[in-house]
Amino acid sequence: MAQVQSALEMAGISCNLRNEYAGGASGELAPLDTWPEVWVLRDRDYDRAMAIISQFLADVDEADWVCAGCNRSSPATFDFCWHCGKDR
Repeated sequence: MAQVQSALEMAGISCNLRNEYAGGASGELAPLDTWPEVWVLRDRDYDRAMAIISQFLADVDEADWVCAGCNRSSPATFDFCWHCGKDR
């Protein structure tokens, strides 16, 4: 979950990680109450956050791609160059 939080923060989305250490209380609490959660702080960021999370969790069998604009390599999950922002 910390990786998801980091991906969202890198995209400029403010979020909090909740229940990070609650797994130790499992058995005392219902399992549902101990699962780690990422909370997006602004409602307007929700849809973008879900898109980033979906992309982050997707299995990717594609190779990285090279940007035609700056010749830098970007991960297959990126639709835009991480370096210059040019469309894939």
